[in-house]
Amino acid sequence: MMKLKITFLLLSIYSFVSAQIDYTLKMSNPQSHYFEVEMTIKNIKEKEIEVKMPVWAPGSYLVRDFSKNVNLVKAFDEKGNTLMVEKTKKNAWKVKNGTAKNIRVQYEVYAFELTVRTSFLDLTHGFVSGTGVFMYSEKYRNQSGKLTIVPHPTFSTITTSLEQKGEGVASDGAQTFVYADYDELADCPIEIGNQKVFEFSTSGCKHTVAMYGEANYNVDQLKKDMAKIVDASTAIFGENPNKNYVFIIHNVTDGQGGLEHKNSTTLSVNRFTYSPDKYVRFLTLVAHEYFHLWNVKRIRAKELGPFNYDEEVYTPLLYVMEGFTSYYEDLIVYKAGFIDENSYLGTIQAAVNHVEGSVGSKVQPLSHASFDAWIKAYKPNENSSNTTMTYYTRGGLVASLMDALIIDKFNGKKTLDDFMRLLYQKYYKTKDTGFTNAEFESDFSKFMEEDMNWFFAKYVHGTETPDYAKIFGAMGIKVEDVSKESPSLGIAVGGDGVVKIVRSGSAAEKAGLSVNDEIIAINGNRVAGSQVSETIGALAVGEEVKILVSRDNIILELKAKNELYKKQSYKFSLTENAVSDPKARALFRL
Repeated sequence: MMKLKITFLLLSIYSFVSAQIDYTLKMSNPQSHYFEVEMTIKNIKEKEIEVKMPVWAPGSYLVRDFSKNVNLVKAFDEKGNTLMVEKTKKNAWKVKNGTAKNIRVQYEVYAFELTVRTSFLDLTHGFVSGTGVFMYSEKYRNQSGKLTIVPHPTFSTITTSLEQKGEGVASDGAQTFVYADYDELADCPIEIGNQKVFEFSTSGCKHTVAMYGEANYNVDQLKKDMAKIVDASTAIFGENPNKNYVFIIHNVTDGQGGLEHKNSTTLSVNRFTYSPDKYVRFLTLVAHEYFHLWNVKRIRAKELGPFNYDEEVYTPLLYVMEGFTSYYEDLIVYKAGFIDENSYLGTIQAAVNHVEGSVGSKVQPLSHASFDAWIKAYKPNENSSNTTMTYYTRGGLVASLMDALIIDKFNGKKTLDDFMRLLYQKYYKTKDTGFTNAEFESDFSKFMEEDMNWFFAKYVHGTETPDYAKIFGAMGIKVEDVSKESPSLGIAVGGDGVVKIVRSGSAAEKAGLSVNDEIIAINGNRVAGSQVSETIGALAVGEEVKILVSRDNIILELKAKNELYKKQSYKFSLTENAVSDPKARALFRL
């Protein structure tokens, strides 16, 4: 009887033992560009377990099918016996473990794409973007675990925001880190190599900066200026939710921007971005990605965490996640003292002109641009400029409009900052959950103390042009319509004379000109690609234009009539008393 009780007790205890998943990452031959991964799973209750590789990286809304870089997946029990592995989906493998409770899953990942969202390995360094390297088990993705990194002997430094387990480094250079769940593991990029590392502390948070690649930066200057960006960002919310934050910066020839994480970011910049004429753009990128630690990683659309790594995650709110961040990046740089009032106002003017000068902004509503990012924004074609508009710039424009309306309504005593703090308090601090589109719009109406459905109907779900002179005029800002008409066929031509874009409804479209046509001559005169716009501009409006083109190596002559085209453009300027006006002071956060 006692033996039965003990057996039952042991079985009961075992049934509550959680599975544990640990990883070991090696890079024996960096020149092969392969990371070697071992995934150890303990205390499995099932007779078979499925492991998967994400198909996308949070923050980058495109299916990238990371499993395409995975070679043969193998599995072994704790005695070293080979287990059967069956691939069941494009990104999933089923391990038949039978009675084995502890198993090892081994695979290689080809890593030779150095972007902020993909992984890379060569003789100079290794970069790990977790979603493209680490598999997971859906059932056990909430379990904590350890990651042991064994760097190549020529690599001396590991930089990541993961918490290190212990302080020591093994004789082979290995270091072990811990993670709370798979989402954290996937959200903490890792730089492995001989990067230059420096630190600075401000706003109650220690910041570690890892610099890969030769570049013209000055460490002391970066410490001072990046701290200003951090402080200006933190001041918006009144607190910094992190105690430690990591910047991984790749200094390369072709910089691609940045990717946000909850307590870190990866930036990819041109190695000469620290020159005086480009430096503010670098700081603007720092501001953008740092602001994301609040907006996106904590203030977030409901669909953006916890994540579904298996497929696209659609939301109409990317304009808030990225567009609002784009608006605040310039405000932060201004508040940090790197640009003046006129320059800051110029960023709002540039956003307005970019949006209103776009054909696509009158076709695709902002909410659609957000929702369709997966299939349109990151898969552009030759017609995209006629049918789409980036939710970054346009979302930033909507943020500026909301800011101006708030300031006007409350006579400068409230700004968009107050609404962002409301979202932060309600959805992160209190609930730690995301919000739906309906909740976001309802919260704004409650904040404004009036029904704001008209605003979203016009400018988010519709494509109406705001009355900029009226909205910003209330801030003491003069807005002039400076649109001009000029002769245009409605095409963009590359230096090789090949047509890249044909504007919808243009003279070129009416004439039958197509993308990929090579323009050889206009009105019998040979022209180079760079001369096409100049030649068209010199012709009289209404004058017939004979265009000789090569299409698929067949010579065609097309006839078009030169037309006037008006591209919408505005000029923003400060009135004499703008900076002293309470509403203008609020807009500039003075």
